[in-house]
Amino acid sequence: MDQPKITAWMKPSCGWSNGVRAVLRKYNLPFEDKDIINNPAFRWEMEQKSGQPLQPTLEINGTMLADISGEELEGWLIANGLTKPSDAPVDVPLNSACTDAQHAAMRAGQPVAFKG
Repeated sequence: MDQPKITAWMKPSCGWSNGVRAVLRKYNLPFEDKDIINNPAFRWEMEQKSGQPLQPTLEINGTMLADISGEELEGWLIANGLTKPSDAPVDVPLNSACTDAQHAAMRAGQPVAFKG
């Protein structure tokens, strides 16, 4: 199976983004991770390519997947024949925002622990 070309526009610390990263790690799929928080040009690029401002947004082999969860991404990858189903565990929730405590820690500049 050929490796798909994947570009992902995501936040560095976000429940949704971490769910997408977990799926990509689970299936050992290489991807370009574009940080839309620390590089405003990446956010602009995402909005221009996808026509919307929400993340995570991925481009996989030319197909845009906007505002997608890890759970949705996994289903899409399998449905489109880019990977086969796997029961391998992941280390974070695939369909969840950050908790209020994680948001507070980010605002305070503290390290954030993400648990599944």
